[in-house]
Amino acid sequence: MDFLNTILKAYNEYIGGYAILLILIPTGLFFTFYLKFLQVSKFGHALKIVSGKYSTKKTKGDVSSFKALTTALSATVGTGNIVGVALAIHWGGPGAIFWIWVVGFLGMMIKLVECTLALKYRITNADGSVSGGPMYYMEYGLKDKLGKYSKYFAVIFAFAAVLCSFGTGNLAQANSIADSMQSSYNIPEYITGIIIALLVLLIIVGGLKRIAEVTVRLVPIMAVFYFLSAIIVLVVFYKSIPDAFSMILKDAFTGTAATGGFLGSSFILTITMGVKRGLFSNEAGQGSAPMAHAAAKTEHPMQEGLVASLEPLVDTIIICTLTALVIVVTGAWTSNDTQGVNMTILGFERGFDHIGLSWLAKHIISIGLFLFAFSTIIAWAYYGSRAIQYLWGDKAIKPYYYIFSIFVFLGCIWGIDLVWNFVDTVISFMTIPNLIAILLLAPVMKKEVKSYFEYIKTIKK
Repeated sequence: MDFLNTILKAYNEYIGGYAILLILIPTGLFFTFYLKFLQVSKFGHALKIVSGKYSTKKTKGDVSSFKALTTALSATVGTGNIVGVALAIHWGGPGAIFWIWVVGFLGMMIKLVECTLALKYRITNADGSVSGGPMYYMEYGLKDKLGKYSKYFAVIFAFAAVLCSFGTGNLAQANSIADSMQSSYNIPEYITGIIIALLVLLIIVGGLKRIAEVTVRLVPIMAVFYFLSAIIVLVVFYKSIPDAFSMILKDAFTGTAATGGFLGSSFILTITMGVKRGLFSNEAGQGSAPMAHAAAKTEHPMQEGLVASLEPLVDTIIICTLTALVIVVTGAWTSNDTQGVNMTILGFERGFDHIGLSWLAKHIISIGLFLFAFSTIIAWAYYGSRAIQYLWGDKAIKPYYYIFSIFVFLGCIWGIDLVWNFVDTVISFMTIPNLIAILLLAPVMKKEVKSYFEYIKTIKK
């Protein structure tokens, strides 16, 4: 395991991390200008779509736009919001949060693009259900440009998606749950692993509709629960909030000098950690969310793309910012003795200590992390099953579910360094081909935007 960890770490430090940095932000900037800041100008329109304003009984798809949104959110609102943010600050300093914001803002546009394309190229299965995602817009959308190689491109992505389902949506989530349960309640990691693995297996065998029913209830509850808890801490430390924002903006371009117990960071480490943890948090460009949104009931592909653009706003710009502010205003980030979930717990403990409830902090984080991470696991099981279906058909889905559940257990008992190095590696395998694909399909996306707003004009008449 040590040898594997060394290889993964070297790849992330010298290849994967820079590759993501050099392609993710430029892609987001390109589409933001190419499509004239749609994530901002059509924000209100996206909210109307989620509310069901443009839905009809004849709309094709498996689930509503709102359920597709919550399924995708359940996969993104997870460990990245509690553990990922803390790790970004631990290694990259407060300035890493600025780059998380950048990834969040640009990610709104990237998700709009990839989810629109997923709807445009989705297929209808023999049982009447639908399947879509990067595999399909790579194979069918790029056929004119790449010929027979478009299929190879799609297969490479699908393999990467399967690997990523074991990493991003499984090992990291399970590891964080186990770590939290052990530190807060002294529950052995293997016990947590057995329980979580069995619960996950019971849910995922029901397919997307059952996943959607579970997540549509979990996501609002866990988001409100965590939001209110963070607000309490920020109210207590409200005088420190302006300084926290100032520090984040200043350190974003200078890195952070070592102070107290903090490790310190250079500018390149700050931006790299911000981009990597931002990507882990909202998955924009990774190609995962399009698989959930492809099943949505919608009259036009662009409708669901606009719905998808809301995810990075909720996940990264709102929830990650709350976590970051709690860690920074309480000074928890200067403690070199803590990282990951324990750094976040320390921040909440210091905040709740002012109202005599410091003992409550570990329960808030542990319960919140469990809900966040558990819903992420079951949503990613769906993503992985779509990739498996594409590669080997329906017959391979059930065996995949059993293997997926085994990885839940492994995530609970493996060390944190190995888990996160594996996660960062497989994310790059999945993200790079997906971003290349949507760039090649930019002209198609432009036509979809024009087509959609012409369609909206006909509805309003």
